[in-house]
Amino acid sequence: MTASSTPDLPAPTSPPSCATGHQYELRRGDAVAVVTELAAGLRSFSRAGVLLTETYGDDEIPPGGAGITLAPWANRVEDGQWVLDGSKQQLDITEVARNNASHGLLRNTGYTLLGQSEHSVSLEATIFPQHGYPFRARHRVDYELAEDLGLRVRQTLANDSAAPAPFVLGAHPYLRLGEAPVEELVLTVAAGTRLVTDERLIPRSSAPVEGDADFRAGGRVADRAIDVALTDLRFEAGKARHVLAAADGSQVVLWQDESCRYVHIYVSTVYPGRTRAVAVEPMTGPANAFNSGDGLRWLPPGESFSMEWGIDYLPATGGR
Repeated sequence: MTASSTPDLPAPTSPPSCATGHQYELRRGDAVAVVTELAAGLRSFSRAGVLLTETYGDDEIPPGGAGITLAPWANRVEDGQWVLDGSKQQLDITEVARNNASHGLLRNTGYTLLGQSEHSVSLEATIFPQHGYPFRARHRVDYELAEDLGLRVRQTLANDSAAPAPFVLGAHPYLRLGEAPVEELVLTVAAGTRLVTDERLIPRSSAPVEGDADFRAGGRVADRAIDVALTDLRFEAGKARHVLAAADGSQVVLWQDESCRYVHIYVSTVYPGRTRAVAVEPMTGPANAFNSGDGLRWLPPGESFSMEWGIDYLPATGGR
């Protein structure tokens, strides 16, 4: 082969992959979920053909972080800076408009398949030591369609470092009820406290829920323009449940276990193809936890921590 010649390339044997990598389809009864290689994200979840999460096209990355999982922090770190043992750490600025580090270190990472069955999949990615986060950790995400046809998700962080590692875990699903206009749906969140933020969405204080941030009695999505973290959640039988309901009585319910003491509610007016989209984000800690310490955990070397959340569907008939 001369310097100017071109080597023969193998002919493609499959169509181009999706922008979010390999798609793992789970099925059980009338439940179908699609999980992506990128960010171990939930691309879609449906029951009996009713789409319960917002989705996106094959050639798109998740708009607004739709369905992605978040580690080793959720939401934002102010200026991408925090202090470890007296030394300032500088994370990459990934939310340029507000000069914050946003949504962890695995948003653009492909996860490795650990195992798969017809109705479950397990994925894992490594966080390598880097500027701003000098720790090695593994984030594992297990998805399962349960016997009751609800979606169950377990996120586990394992610390492979020689020192305790700080972390917050979270996820970023958007809920819907099929083709029902989202603005006509009613969202109920049993939370007593809201975090009060500045113009960069960094919490500065907390206060009792009021006005647009009070969803305890339910609030119509069309009447709320909000991007807020809520806490002091009401847990029953170990779960806090957040309900998006239609006038016909159908409901999609996102639940989170007691390790997740925060939920972030974001009503978007810029989700592609939708007049409104509602993100209901379970989190073990809020924005800027690396600086405030609120909800921040430190994982000892060789140990792991898990959080669980899921999505259930109640059709208008009240059945499952």
